[in-house]
Amino acid sequence: MMMSHSSREKTDSQGKEVVTLGGGCFWCVEAVFEELKGIERVESGYSGGAVANPSYRQVCTGTTGHAEVVQVTFDGKVITLKEILEIFFHVHDPTTLNRQGADAGTQYRSVIFYHNPEQKQIAERVIQETTAAKLWADPIVTEIAPLKEFYRAEDYHQEYFKLNGTQPYCRLVIAPKMAKFRKEYRDKLKSR
Repeated sequence: MMMSHSSREKTDSQGKEVVTLGGGCFWCVEAVFEELKGIERVESGYSGGAVANPSYRQVCTGTTGHAEVVQVTFDGKVITLKEILEIFFHVHDPTTLNRQGADAGTQYRSVIFYHNPEQKQIAERVIQETTAAKLWADPIVTEIAPLKEFYRAEDYHQEYFKLNGTQPYCRLVIAPKMAKFRKEYRDKLKSR
């Protein structure tokens, strides 16, 4: 069962923040953020389209307008949105329009769905800083848009890498990205 919620508040009553990010296949992005200190919850889902409660099959056609995204709930006292976005720009290629590796289509676009104006400003600043640092040779094409709706993906997409690590896609695509990520961000990882 999919759930829709518009999470536009910056923080909840415990000071937790929420941001919604798309960087290609949501299995890859989810795997990264689940391992970071300060991340409370990561849910895979769909945002940015015109169809209410889309299914994975519908989103995969590229006709709904949705991106595969993760909704990240985090403790801003442990990890800031700026840090999350800096990691986001390191773990996916934000310079390829509607593509990540072999995955092509608008559902794989690089996108930040902000929940409030402050998040939009931080996203714009991180893109400027990433561009100035010349992390990528090509221009960043990441879309920045307000979150309208988030539709939680089907249960079998949640914690996909953790539960399906031996599948070919996980071994060939996600595992190498995770090895690189774990090496680069060792000090920011939750204890395992």
